[in-house]
Amino acid sequence: MRYEVLGPLRLVDGDGCSAISARKIETVLTVLLIRSDQVVALDQLITEIWGDAPPRRAMAGLHVYISQVRKFLSRPWRAESPIVTQPPGYLLRKGTDEIDFHLFFEAVDRGRALMREGLYEEAAASLEAALGVWRGPVLGDLRSGPIIEGFVTWMTESRLECLELLADAHLRLGRHREVIGRLYSLVTENPLRESYYHQLMLALYRSDRQADALKVYQSARSTLKEELGLEPCRALRDLQRAILTADERLDLLAAS
Repeated sequence: MRYEVLGPLRLVDGDGCSAISARKIETVLTVLLIRSDQVVALDQLITEIWGDAPPRRAMAGLHVYISQVRKFLSRPWRAESPIVTQPPGYLLRKGTDEIDFHLFFEAVDRGRALMREGLYEEAAASLEAALGVWRGPVLGDLRSGPIIEGFVTWMTESRLECLELLADAHLRLGRHREVIGRLYSLVTENPLRESYYHQLMLALYRSDRQADALKVYQSARSTLKEELGLEPCRALRDLQRAILTADERLDLLAAS
């Protein structure tokens, strides 16, 4: 069985896919998945469900939601529920089940290790596989308390890092023209992330598009000045100077 949170929450098993329509029950299962094999305290669960204003009978309501989660996860072949009561709260035992964000991190870690070994083709394949686990925004539109919000931020940032690593792998493989379109999209979607500007400038320069690479620098500088009152980082400034002088070392520089 596989739990999926890199997109709207759903459960995948031999019978297909199933989802929870009740938002509070979905919140409980999500928190237990994020902290799988760890105890989540009762007060943490209550905060995720109701924030700072829980109802008077919040504890009774929580017990009902836990019961519903157990019912949702019950299967004929399971002798015991994966949801376990353990003071001061509950935990979800992962066992042999899969959780998609664990698979994502495993693939990213493989890709990063392969990059260090200089095996860029294999690294790119592993990073593409990591991105292939995603079905959409983390948890769809589910937002709740600090545990879920922190997880969404963490996973969103991790995906951006994976995309950066993948672009680096492609640049090292000489696939400059192939990554330009994706990098333009990433720059547009993440206008304050300077590493994407750096990769895009390098890809354009190596594709014999020096003028376009310099336009990207000017766009980055304008955006950073307007939004943050800052000049581009040293890496971007150094790259701009290298492009202006057609520094032959650019043909050998890594994308990082």
